[in-house]
Amino acid sequence: MSSVNGVTMSLDDAATKPHDRLADHLADDMEKVNLLIRARMASQHAPRIPEVTAHLVEAGGKRLRPMLTLAAARMCGYGGPYHVHLAATVEFIHTATLLHDDVVDESTQRRGRPTANLLWDNKSSVLVGDYLFARSFQLMTETGSMRVMGILSNASAVIAEGEVLQLTAAQDLATDEGIYLQVIRGKTAALFSAATEVGGVIAGAPEDQVQALHAYGDALGIAFQIVDDLLDYGGLSEVIGKNVGDDFRERKLTLPVIKAVALADATERAFWERVIEKGDQREGDLQQALALMQKHGTLQATRAEALDWAARARAALEVLPPHPLRGMLADLADYVVARVA
Repeated sequence: MSSVNGVTMSLDDAATKPHDRLADHLADDMEKVNLLIRARMASQHAPRIPEVTAHLVEAGGKRLRPMLTLAAARMCGYGGPYHVHLAATVEFIHTATLLHDDVVDESTQRRGRPTANLLWDNKSSVLVGDYLFARSFQLMTETGSMRVMGILSNASAVIAEGEVLQLTAAQDLATDEGIYLQVIRGKTAALFSAATEVGGVIAGAPEDQVQALHAYGDALGIAFQIVDDLLDYGGLSEVIGKNVGDDFRERKLTLPVIKAVALADATERAFWERVIEKGDQREGDLQQALALMQKHGTLQATRAEALDWAARARAALEVLPPHPLRGMLADLADYVVARVA
């Protein structure tokens, strides 16, 4: 059970239903997005491209980011065709980053399936990711909106910057919560906020509503990533689509660990230096790490921060016009944090 905004709810109530309602409401638009994705991921000369792309695109992801674009556009009264192009653009950017991430992280599982780099190779994953980035830029130019192109191209740069920052901050116990926020705002929240913002822009929404959509996406993306990092130390593998403890084994400084390091005594700090900085991990170290997090309450503190960002996301929607989709987007913030009941 999870308590969000004072209401106790099960994962089914707080998570599945809001997302399903959003998917049902946008079903016609999402069908067009999926058709466009399949058409544009094709390659006349390189059959490896659709093979690799289809493996990830059709792996059962929730298509959350493109739905945010569609919802923002529809909520702001858009009736044209280009929200579909933008939603497909957002999904291509997201898929490209996943292909690249799995190579960088040497991952073996994504969305509960073997990663593309494991089934094919690193070269294929990197090059197909590059292809999808190029396709995304082709799609966004078809809207004819320079502002939209500016938002999405900037988001692509910020995502890459966030990934590089994470790479340089990894395995360094000096990484603090400020750096962590920079990393997740770059690698995750940037695409969430761009997805919602371009929906408002293409709809010609007033500037205060466009900025509210950006703020909503930013806060939602931060909450989403904090929860994802928390689940790595307390979720089920089949729920999160990756192996529990992956971040620990990859020596990533995520928020639960950063908080535990900040509260560590000399003996505990020596443990963190050994397993994170030196990479000397032994049998039982993951359990020891979890015990230290429980001792200092860092898992609970991390969840509290996720709840705070979800509340900020909900608050950002208040300036937007009354619409069924506004309520669904507010519930989506609850869906994100309900995963860590």
